[in-house]
Amino acid sequence: MALEIESQGLFERAGIPVLFTGVGKINAAHTLSRKLTEHRLAHGAIPAVVNFGTAGSHTLPTGSLVACRSFVQRDMDVTALGFGLGTTPFDSVPALIEFPITLPALTHYVCSSADSFETRRELACDVLDMEAYALAKVCWLEQTQFTCVKYITDGADHTAADDWQANLPQAAAEFLRICRAL
Repeated sequence: MALEIESQGLFERAGIPVLFTGVGKINAAHTLSRKLTEHRLAHGAIPAVVNFGTAGSHTLPTGSLVACRSFVQRDMDVTALGFGLGTTPFDSVPALIEFPITLPALTHYVCSSADSFETRRELACDVLDMEAYALAKVCWLEQTQFTCVKYITDGADHTAADDWQANLPQAAAEFLRICRAL
């Protein structure tokens, strides 16, 4: 999870360890990379990574629990140089990173990540967050399994900040339910 507030203390009280990455793609990539390196040095292998997080959506109703298996970054824009929106120039990682389905009971969507709290309708995408693409890219580069579950807390609109905070308790409860089912 990005923030302790997304756990609402439920994971801690249940004794389930959580890596809190901080907000944004750089914090997420750095924190996960460091943790995977520590784990590899201590255990010789990298574990599967599960990301629980809150997200906005222009198309899905608030309260939806979804899985994401495809990831793009919506703030990478080098179209002026002839690259497609979301494409990092000269990068070997594809602009759309995909993973196998690990939670078939949930509906799967594409998640777009950016270092901004989305409140406008500038990109056609169902799930909008600030960290999942970075986590997915680290897992893709490290060749480890990545599972991503998002709780839609808001409509990525003018009331998103208030809606996000109001929906955190239900999001945490849903994350804990899914975690226990894994």
